[in-house]
Amino acid sequence: MTLAQNSGAGQLTAQNEQEDIIIPPCDLWSDEPELESDLHRDQIELLLACLKWWWRDRTDFYATGNLTIYFSPEHITTRDFRGPDFFVVLGTENRPRKSWVLWAEEGKYPNVIIELLSNSTAKVDKDVKKKLYQDTFRTLEYFWFHPDTLEFQGFRLMGGKYQPIELNEYGWLWSQQLELFLGVYESELRFFSADGQLIPTPEERAIAAQQDAELAQQQVETERQQRELAQQQVERLLAKLKELGGDPDTK
Repeated sequence: MTLAQNSGAGQLTAQNEQEDIIIPPCDLWSDEPELESDLHRDQIELLLACLKWWWRDRTDFYATGNLTIYFSPEHITTRDFRGPDFFVVLGTENRPRKSWVLWAEEGKYPNVIIELLSNSTAKVDKDVKKKLYQDTFRTLEYFWFHPDTLEFQGFRLMGGKYQPIELNEYGWLWSQQLELFLGVYESELRFFSADGQLIPTPEERAIAAQQDAELAQQQVETERQQRELAQQQVERLLAKLKELGGDPDTK
C-alpha cells in the first residue's frame, strides 16, 4: 500500500470513528410521576415561591421541583434517573428548562436537594436516594420532610459522607449553601433568614402590604383628628375670651 493509500485509509478510519460517535440528546423532557398529594405539590410551590422572591435580584441559580435530572446518557434507555422533589443548583443560568441534563450543564449537580417523604417513598428517599446523592451527585446538603408526620432532617456532606445537621433552639436547620434556615412553621417547611425572619409567601406579602396601607391610613386619620381637636381647642379659647370681655382681634 502506498503512502497516499495509507493516508486515505487513515482519513477514512477517522471519519468512520467520528460517525460512530453518538452525541446524547440535551433537550430532554422531564419524566417524573405525579406527586403523592396536594400537600406535596403545595409544599414544593411554597418553597420555590419563597426562595425565588428572596433571591429575586440574583441570576446565578436554578431552583425547581419534581424535575428529572439526567446524569448519565445510558440512563435514558434504562430509565435509571432521578427527579428530586426540590433542588437548587448554584453558579448557573437562571432560565426555564425542560429537565436538568448534566452533560448540557457543565456537569453541575444540585447543591441542595429536598425530598418530601410519603409512606410509599420514605424508604427509598432515606436509603437509595440518600446514597445516590451522597456518592454520585455529591450534593452538599440533603434534607427530607414529611408533610403529614412533619418528620424533618438534614445532612451535610463532610469527608465524603452525610453527617446530620444539628437543630438550633427553634428546631431549624442551617443551610450553608442557601444561607438560610429551614424549619417547620404551621405544619409546612419554610425558609428563615439568618436573623430569624420568616421568608414570606406571596400571600403573606400581600397581607403585610395591606396591613401597612391600613396602618398608614389610620395614621393619616389620627393626625387629621388631632388637627381638628387642636382647632376646636383654639376656638373654645377664643370663645372664652369673648365671654370674659376680651376681643383677641383688637389691640
